[in-house]
Amino acid sequence: MKHTRPLLAPRQAGFTLMEMMLVLGIIGILVGISAVALSGTMGDAEETKAKTQVRNIQMHLLRFKTHSGGLLPTKLDGLVTKPSGMQGKPWKKFADEKDIVDPWGSPFVFRNPGKKNAAGYDVFSVGPDKKEGTDDDIWID
Repeated sequence: MKHTRPLLAPRQAGFTLMEMMLVLGIIGILVGISAVALSGTMGDAEETKAKTQVRNIQMHLLRFKTHSGGLLPTKLDGLVTKPSGMQGKPWKKFADEKDIVDPWGSPFVFRNPGKKNAAGYDVFSVGPDKKEGTDDDIWID
């Protein structure tokens, strides 16, 4: 006597729709968490870059002052192009156009004499909101 087994349909290899949806959902959650975590890091990087640029501008201003016999430019553009008040006086280019613009595309603020540093000058970034006098302004003490 021969036993025959009923023929079963061969199982298809692969994933079910439910398994695929579950995996895609998990990947979406991980991507969302990573994006939130990295967004804070990017803001920190821009702030650090702005502080470094302020220090560089202060160095350029010191070089300008030494080179011009104790004078400072009236605007930061004086580090890039010769100020009109410097005709007949020594001058050289101390910075590029990109050096006097913060990471958010705003020009750095330069005041001489300064309000915060009354004995000298002020150089700072208005920060991501591009408004002076707010909490996100970036100063170097």
